[in-house]
Amino acid sequence: MGQQQLLLIILGVIIVGIAIAVGLSLFAANSVQANKDAIVNDINNLAANAYQYYIRPLSMGGGAGDYTKYTVPFKMSSNDNATYVASAGSTTSLTFTGTSHTNSGTVVGTVDNLGKVTFDPSTGFTGDFK
Repeated sequence: MGQQQLLLIILGVIIVGIAIAVGLSLFAANSVQANKDAIVNDINNLAANAYQYYIRPLSMGGGAGDYTKYTVPFKMSSNDNATYVASAGSTTSLTFTGTSHTNSGTVVGTVDNLGKVTFDPSTGFTGDFK
């Protein structure tokens, strides 16, 4: 009877250990996805700000249909999620790169002359998000 109880206790400890390991890996995966989603949200906000600049006339401090002189506002350039950099690919498009603080990955989004943001799967969500 003593051996059977000892075997059940060992089996119970193994099952609890496996459950804890699975729970931790699920939590880590959810944390990475939440960070990616937050960076995408921040890039959408930056794109809205950039598009406002794009459509604003020069006399009001805007770009008058040109993204080339747009710079990321200081307060929006970095937060708990990532650091953001803008680079004008042309006068009618602007690319934002968000480099994660918690992971070593990046998210890349491009805003066009209509204010539409696209995330290219070949360049977006790159890096080692582990």
